Formats: sequence, C-alpha cells, structure tokens
Amino acid sequence: MRASRLVSILLLLQARGRTTAQALADEFEVSVRTIYRDIDDLSASGVPVYADRGRDGGFQLLEGYTTRLTGMTPAEAESLFLSGLEGPAAELGLGASTAAARRKLLAALPAARREDASRVAARFHLDPIDWFRAASDLAFLPQLAAAVWGATRIRVRYESWEAVADRTLAPLGLVLKGGIWYLVAIGSSVPRTYRVDAIRALEATGETFERPADFDLATHWAASVHAFEAGLYRGIARVRLSPLGLTRLPVLAAAAIAMARRTASAPDAAGWVSADIPIESIDHAARELLKLGAEVEVLEPAGLRDAMRGIARALAARYAS
Repeated sequence: MRASRLVSILLLLQARGRTTAQALADEFEVSVRTIYRDIDDLSASGVPVYADRGRDGGFQLLEGYTTRLTGMTPAEAESLFLSGLEGPAAELGLGASTAAARRKLLAALPAARREDASRVAARFHLDPIDWFRAASDLAFLPQLAAAVWGATRIRVRYESWEAVADRTLAPLGLVLKGGIWYLVAIGSSVPRTYRVDAIRALEATGETFERPADFDLATHWAASVHAFEAGLYRGIARVRLSPLGLTRLPVLAAAAIAMARRTASAPDAAGWVSADIPIESIDHAARELLKLGAEVEVLEPAGLRDAMRGIARALAARYAS
C-alpha cells in the first residue's frame, strides 16, 4: 500500500509540478506528517524532489526529471480497456487515436497480462443509446471537440424549442448523457447547455478565449442537472395505484417512481395504495399517467382529475361504435 502511494506521489508531482504537503495529504487521505516521511523516502531512493518554503511553496521534482515508471497494476490496465468508449471516441473524431492508445497500452503490459486485458474488451461492451432510439445527428461533434480543445470561439445556428437563433459561443466542454451529447459554452454571460444535435450550422471564428480559471466541467454539470430537475417539476399530484399499477411504475420518469414509492400508503383491502408524484404541468401529467391505463386514479389536483376525465370520455366516445 505504501509503495503504491510513493509511486503515486512521484507521478503526481511529475504531472502537476509544485504541490503542497497538505494537498498531497488530502489526495491520499493521510496525515501531513506521513507525506513528509514519504518525501524523505523518495529523496533517499534517489528521486530529485525538493521543497520550496513560504506561502506559495511546496514539493516539486528537479526540472527536467521524468520517470518511465507507471506503477500501473494489471487491474488498473484492465479497467482502462473497460472504460474505453469506442463509440463516443469515434463520434469525437478520436476513434483511430483511441485504438492506437489501446494497442500501445497492451504492448506495455507484461506478456502474462496481455491476454487478460484483451479479454475485458471482448467480454464487456457499453451501448449508451437508449432502446428504440437511433443515434443523433452528430456531424458537428468533431469540430466542437476541436474548438473545446483549442479554446476557440464558434458561431452556431441553434434550434431550441423557442426559435432558431445565431449565437457566438465560447465552448468549455462536451458531455455525453443518456446517449445524447451536450455542449457547455458561454454565450453572453454564464455557461449554458446546448444539445449538439440541435446545432444546424457551425463556423470556427479562429478567435481564442481564456477559459475561466475556476470552471470545472464535472462540478458545473452536476449543479446544472440538479437545477434542471429541481425546476422541472412544479407541482405534486395525489394518485391511487392498483397492484398492477405499482409494477408498471417504471414507465414513468425516475423522479416520479422514487416519490411514489417513498410516499406510498399501506395497501387497502383491494391492494390499492395512495401516493404522491411530481408533475410538470396538467397536460404533461395527464399524458404520462395514461401510460398506466386504468391502473391509476388521480385524486388531486382537481385540474388533473378533470383532464383525465375528459380524456376518458373522449376515448369512450371514440370507441363506442
């Protein structure tokens, strides 16, 4: 365990440059005193690591020093083969590079471990596209990736649910969620999210921009998803569900399933339960609850109950003959 940490400290110093003892302690979840002992041991083994004192000080390697040591265990190498998403990499225009990297990684492994690593890719496959849905039009994705890498502004024609508009954007990152690619970019002020398949035209301006120093794509995306989900549902509906209706809950959105199961009452004599579900609007909720057919009854709000009654009457009239 300690030997692995020493190798990791060496690689981290090589990758980051100057790093404080506290940052290293936080990274490896040990005490600062332990880090000092580790640094002493690295120095004693011939690694040219030295310390700069002061507020901006820290440990760093002698300039120009690099190590060929990777410290990669067989399990770590196998996990890289498992995490290599060939489909998304190809969409980004990196398919050939990904394949080449996999070949080089395989060649770097001991002969006894090459077969195990190859077996991972042969036995596990990730398909990010949902059922009954074709892949989106991603003609502009490689250009977007290039703009993200190069911090280059782009001009796009974007089709939202409101209108089609021309915008100049500073692209900060690309996110693949549920088989759909999203671009995170700054337009006039703050970072916003754009669906890649809604971009109708794209032009690189050649103008570079300075990425915000405090921007972290993963942190921003998590906060953005939370805000979107929190703002999506604007009300609560009280419903009754039959035993069969409970088994059909997975046809609804994940948030509705979670709340229904969390708030479900004890079953009555017929096995029906009362529960709450979040709703976006009356019309949307009515369309969603129709998926449960006669296995659900809306108790409130009255507007949603009226909407369901109206749909039921229209269906009865349509099929009366």
